[in-house]
Amino acid sequence: MTVHLRKMYVDCRYGQLHLHTAFPSSGGFDERTPIVCVHPAPLSGRVFRDFLSDMGHDRSVYAPDLPGCGESGAPDSPPSVADYAAAVGDLLDTLRLRQVDLLGYQTGSLVAAELALARPDQVRRVALAGVPVFDAREREAFNSRPWPARAREDGSHLVEEWQRVRRSRGEHAPLARLGEDLASALAGGDAAAWGPAAAANYPAGERLPLLRQPVLVLRARDEFWDMTARTDALLREGHRVDLDTHNGGLFDTGAADVARHARDFLDR
Repeated sequence: MTVHLRKMYVDCRYGQLHLHTAFPSSGGFDERTPIVCVHPAPLSGRVFRDFLSDMGHDRSVYAPDLPGCGESGAPDSPPSVADYAAAVGDLLDTLRLRQVDLLGYQTGSLVAAELALARPDQVRRVALAGVPVFDAREREAFNSRPWPARAREDGSHLVEEWQRVRRSRGEHAPLARLGEDLASALAGGDAAAWGPAAAANYPAGERLPLLRQPVLVLRARDEFWDMTARTDALLREGHRVDLDTHNGGLFDTGAADVARHARDFLDR
């Protein structure tokens, strides 16, 4: 079946949300439950491009740019994870999606979890890939040196951010996509750190145990490997799958594997 890939804008409380979408030639609405994908900050929904092409064969797939990321409008002040979730909720309302599945990646996994808590009857199943469950020491370390690096006159922040992106995405990530990630981080200016800061300061230990939906946790060998394992003690309806052969840049090199596990979980 042909997959149609499109971009569009919808209104939300912070202006406009930019969307990457995929849907089958049938339109998707008579197929499987639609899935909304939530990206890591300060990247954009573009990170899911390969995943959209795979999953869009039999359902509608939506990957919004979170407020202040990609081509979406930015809030006037730093948002919380709940604020990001509310903006994605505006998307559900605008598109009149009565029931959805969610997939969140890193920062997006916390946004997806918070949206599932806010809309328990509308969100059916949740898949989380790389869950940043910070402990107190890790939170303090981030807050003392947040990223992305702020601009400096000598341009040294560019090298620092490039090195961070390379570490986080792993040795097999295509250089072209590393460049896209760097551009995304730089485009947000000082606001680029808002999403990572919201994730680092999110009370995951208090919020994740409240989830009632079935949850699939996918753990790649990336910077959140140890943090993601902490979900075992937090999720009542959670099931973890380790993707040992994948490191950073899971949706660059492992989108097909993610799609396979996601289908097995979501199509129940």
